[in-house]
Amino acid sequence: MKQTTSGELPVIQHTYDLILWFVPILNRLPRDHKFLLGDRIVAGLYDLLEGLIAARYAPRGEKPALLAGLNRRLDVLRYQNRLLHDFALTKLDRYEHAARALQAIGGELGAWLKLRDTPSASGKP
Repeated sequence: MKQTTSGELPVIQHTYDLILWFVPILNRLPRDHKFLLGDRIVAGLYDLLEGLIAARYAPRGEKPALLAGLNRRLDVLRYQNRLLHDFALTKLDRYEHAARALQAIGGELGAWLKLRDTPSASGKP
């Protein structure tokens, strides 16, 4: 998988960037939602980042299971982002930005999964 100029995998960098953008917004949610939905999204984002980093260094045989689990985590985040919008807790432009970022991360994660499924894939990320 291609690395950025900083040496980081794009999927890891994009997840990091989403966290930097999204967490301050989530921390300003109304109390009723901050400690339930907001904290779950924040924890999910951090878990996603941690899992991506772990997958990067995992042995080749363990990567598919790790990446599949991360794909499920990403799907949960998509629904949680949608709930933010449906509860009118975020503006449309913020919802769309987060949705696009999650979609891009999903595309990169899917490409990584496919790369791992090909018999000629190297063990390197």
